[in-house]
Amino acid sequence: MAVGTRHSTVQFMELESSSFMKYGLSYRKQSVHFSNTCRQRYTQRCSMSMNGCQGDPTVPIGTVETRSLPAVSSLSLAMELLNSAISDMIKSDPPPYDSGIIRLEVPIEAQFEALEWLQAQNHLFLPRCFFSGRRPLTVASEVCINETSSHTKLVSVAGVGSAVFFTHLRPFSLDDWRAIRRFLSKKCPLIRAYGAIRFDATTNIASEWSAFGSFYFMVPQVEFNELEGSSIIAATIAWDNAASWTYQRAIDALGATIWQLSSVPMTVEKKIPHSHIVANTHVPGKASWDHAVKHALQIISRNDPVLTKVVLARSTRVVTAADIDPLTWLTCLKVEGQNAYQFCLQPPHSPAFIGNTSVICSSLDRTHQFFGMHPIEVVATLDYGASTSAKDHNEFAIVREWIRRRLEAVCSSVVIEPKKAVRKFRRVQHLNAQLRGRLQAEDDEFKILSSMHPTPAVCGYPTEDAWTFISETEMFDRGMYAGPVGWFGGEESEFAVGIRSALVEKGLGALIYAGTGIVEGSDSSLEWEELELKTSQHLSVVSCSSPN
Repeated sequence: MAVGTRHSTVQFMELESSSFMKYGLSYRKQSVHFSNTCRQRYTQRCSMSMNGCQGDPTVPIGTVETRSLPAVSSLSLAMELLNSAISDMIKSDPPPYDSGIIRLEVPIEAQFEALEWLQAQNHLFLPRCFFSGRRPLTVASEVCINETSSHTKLVSVAGVGSAVFFTHLRPFSLDDWRAIRRFLSKKCPLIRAYGAIRFDATTNIASEWSAFGSFYFMVPQVEFNELEGSSIIAATIAWDNAASWTYQRAIDALGATIWQLSSVPMTVEKKIPHSHIVANTHVPGKASWDHAVKHALQIISRNDPVLTKVVLARSTRVVTAADIDPLTWLTCLKVEGQNAYQFCLQPPHSPAFIGNTSVICSSLDRTHQFFGMHPIEVVATLDYGASTSAKDHNEFAIVREWIRRRLEAVCSSVVIEPKKAVRKFRRVQHLNAQLRGRLQAEDDEFKILSSMHPTPAVCGYPTEDAWTFISETEMFDRGMYAGPVGWFGGEESEFAVGIRSALVEKGLGALIYAGTGIVEGSDSSLEWEELELKTSQHLSVVSCSSPN
């Protein structure tokens, strides 16, 4: 959904009860149902682009190109140059390939914020995305037509429209990964597919998550790259005759998008406009939460326990008196969580999935077949000071050793450095470790992603038993919350864990997600307080405007 004036109604609906045989719990799951059905609108809009999963993942793309135009001094000049280049492509003969992807980019000799550029496109009813690293990412920005390259720092990326998207209702598979990789190349490292994967693709998809499918990735039609000291505006077209998306259809769709763009960045407010919270509802409520935690601890404390740890989560629906734009919300989160990984993913006519996570799941440098990750972070409140509780250290050790074993199955060597450290944030602190290894084969990128999700940090241990307990206990659909969120690139890939996140739609409020690990020694009231602390990162951006 691109934000604009639109009328929708929302209602809560309980699904029928079902008996959960394994753990003896019985709950009703809740989901938000939009009266103007998201799935129908999503299907209609997707006809304006190509689903890359419908192509043959074993057939290479005919051409992958990046064409760099001369650098200019302003965004408006860059847009004029980009428009002219696209007009020339429309008038000229199509490339002699049945499939391909071409990126046109214009360097700008000034740095603009990608989020401000995206805010200026709020009038477009197109899919959009925003991704920033908690650290500047070093990329080799190559001009494929003359094979020259230079290293630069990519600060953040914003995109609207999809040159090609990838989605399906079934779980993300090796063929889906190969379908994405068809459109990527080391020669063109800034052609990237940005997206997210569901926490649990085997469960029913609630209506609020319907547009995302089991996974959703997009290569933006128009993309803005914020660099250190400069910027790039780029347009991308992708086509595949085998998927019934011809070059002519692709170039026409790009032309229809490019003329609607605004070339004047907008300042994004770093404070939510005056409003107040009119509804704040937790699923589960405190009584149901206490019951679930108690039952989990009963299983964990058995002589021969099925579970050692399980991560239980909560959904908090917040409705404010005035609309809150998802991008404004995300900007406020950036102020709240410095040195974190911000993201926004919004399929067409869908709520926006936004987050401010501190947990990087995986980072891959394909040039050196190097894989690194930063996921071993256990949340503790700042009240603990520099030393965390025994419960947190126990939780941390479970996660670290689980990941080490998974990495050793696909990496030639695994190094843990540091083995344990404390990272402090504004509201929480984390126990942290970093693991690095060298992949043994090309397809190991998919193996890493699939085997690393979900980690005990967001699911529990043993994984399958914890996953089962969660699916039978939780009363809402996690969707992409706690799932992998990030991007695939030809030269690098990076994924974070989609925590500290919310589903936001202008006019419909937000669903804020938070979770906490239950291990031996956990106390349900203290764990509830931890949920409150984690949710406060999101609520703080509106609570200052709440009435006394």
